[in-house]
Amino acid sequence: GTVRLSGDFLCAPFSTSDVEAAPLHGWTANSEWDVVESSAIAGGWRAVFRLRRKVMGASVDKVFTLRDNHPFLYQEHIFSGGSGAISVAHHPMTAMQDGGRLAFSPKRLAVTPETPLEPDPARGRFRLAYPARTTDLTRFPLAAGGTADLADYRMEDRREDFITLVEADHGGPGWTALARRAEQDLVLVLKNPAELPVTMLWFSNGGRDYAPWSGRHVGVLGIEDGRAAVGHTASLGDNWLKHEGVATAFALAEGRSVSFRHVIGAVPAADVEPPSGLEQATDRLRILAQNGSAKEIPFDGEFLRIGRSVPA
Repeated sequence: GTVRLSGDFLCAPFSTSDVEAAPLHGWTANSEWDVVESSAIAGGWRAVFRLRRKVMGASVDKVFTLRDNHPFLYQEHIFSGGSGAISVAHHPMTAMQDGGRLAFSPKRLAVTPETPLEPDPARGRFRLAYPARTTDLTRFPLAAGGTADLADYRMEDRREDFITLVEADHGGPGWTALARRAEQDLVLVLKNPAELPVTMLWFSNGGRDYAPWSGRHVGVLGIEDGRAAVGHTASLGDNWLKHEGVATAFALAEGRSVSFRHVIGAVPAADVEPPSGLEQATDRLRILAQNGSAKEIPFDGEFLRIGRSVPA
């Protein structure tokens, strides 16, 4: 997890674990998992892992499903038992050699926190304004004045920035698409907005000068779909997302389990522009290009179960 700073890990809670003692992003990002099951299923493979530690008294299972010819990892996490409430977020990170362009499912709001990640110019730098908000993702306020397009990841912008996007009520899956220029692919991250109503973006592009970063952590974007505010106490207490009607934690209870699902993958794509939209069918995902053309790829359209109700 946070030791290697690569790939994806589950945060529970997201950010500071200040309700029960645990490292940053919780034991789900720092403790070992045991393989409970790993076997072939019809048309694929399924593996179940169990976290060695409890989180708020709950046992945590991680279920990975791979399907033949699908360019995706299908993930489900299940919290069984416990008490209180837990905030959660996925933390996939992708690295780019030459930047890229982003596209999103409809969002109703983009908000930066009260303070930037690196407020001290002797230690690092940031680009966005803090705090700030906008409903137009192509025009987010900059610290130096003017605006920037959040969809544009440029390597020349050396910065450490963090922003929360709130899903609009559009009835489909929530998604983020990243067209990576040098890698010539399209990274796709999908969720059920009823489960994970926010997408937090971490732009880490040489914006930290101190060890272990030392200006070398460049071209990285965290696409962090969650049900969380920043920090466990903040997620359980009064926070700005609750004022927007957005849930920031799952309630835990003995004899009850809560689960949430997530999909990450990538497909080759020579187009430097991200899609204008994604449409899921039963067994396909349609990627709609800006020019009106469409490409279909294998996808389990039932997995995210859009429209099902989710317990608070």
